[in-house]
Amino acid sequence: MDAFRWHWLGALSAVLIISGCATVSKRPPDPRDPLEPFNRALFRFNTDFDNAFLKPLAKGYRAVTPEPLDRSISNFFYNLADVTSAVNNLLQFKMSRAGSDVGRVVINSTVGALGLFDVATNLGLPSYKEDFGQTLGYWGLGSGAYVVLPILGPSSVRDTVGWAGDIMTDPLTQIKNEPLHAGLLGTQIIDRRADYLAAGEIMDDAAIDTYSFWRDTYLQRRLSLVHDGNPPAVEGKDDFWDEVDFEGKK
Repeated sequence: MDAFRWHWLGALSAVLIISGCATVSKRPPDPRDPLEPFNRALFRFNTDFDNAFLKPLAKGYRAVTPEPLDRSISNFFYNLADVTSAVNNLLQFKMSRAGSDVGRVVINSTVGALGLFDVATNLGLPSYKEDFGQTLGYWGLGSGAYVVLPILGPSSVRDTVGWAGDIMTDPLTQIKNEPLHAGLLGTQIIDRRADYLAAGEIMDDAAIDTYSFWRDTYLQRRLSLVHDGNPPAVEGKDDFWDEVDFEGKK
């Protein structure tokens, strides 16, 4: 991200801190979320931005994109994510998983026509999608405070630090052609947002505190991922989130 964008985000954050701190929750504070007033302000901004720009684009994309093509586009970007996953499995010394990730990239990038077809899954190679936030958690770094990032959404201090590593290992960052890079990045964002349209509509109709819902969902899901699906027991939680696939499917 260039310097202009960082300055813009810094200015936006300063404004949101002021506006967010003016709203004090009447509920007992959640110790995982010490920045809740600020985070809620950013959550409202992200929701407004999504409703104004991302959701309409995603609906238009879904309307004009045939389902087989949509699936192939998603497969292409998930294939790129396997590169980052392979690096992180190596850093965690999970050699069999790293080998599976490398195998997926090789097979899907060749037989699968640059990842447009997920041949590797049909051959029995599972997808793990490890990231640097998970790697930091694997080596004992706690998640830290929950944070909401502008546009990017739910995160934590640990996962925000890990995000820098994800960017460095993302094959898209190696593309030097700016128009091509911007086009692929934009397509990835819209394609991923389209995958969540159905879940978003359910959330819009539910009479719940959506901020708390997404916070609890995110933190519980990340805990499960760090522990490879076997998280330590957390008082007051159940196994509901283990039944949900957060790649936009059930």
